[in-house]
Amino acid sequence: MAIGVTAKLQVQAGKNEAFEGIFKRLMEQVRANEPGCTFYSLHQSREDAQLYIVLEQYTDEAALAAHGKTDYFREIGQELAPCMAAAPVLEIMDTV
Repeated sequence: MAIGVTAKLQVQAGKNEAFEGIFKRLMEQVRANEPGCTFYSLHQSREDAQLYIVLEQYTDEAALAAHGKTDYFREIGQELAPCMAAAPVLEIMDTV
């Protein structure tokens, strides 16, 4: 069964451009290196310019677990940290 994930990311005011540039590098790495990730895309809220939502889908639990353990995820996550206003809010779902 595929696994869906939403990650809500609240970005500090004035840090949008930096955040988006760094996050695009993460998306490129995920798409190039994670065959178990079938969808990984960043979206910005129309109601709150500081709120971004990442829509993700993985083939299984192992692919989801592998995502967070990659070196690039950890390294780019550290680069993103100064842009963040709060901890990410994750929701993990099962595909129906």
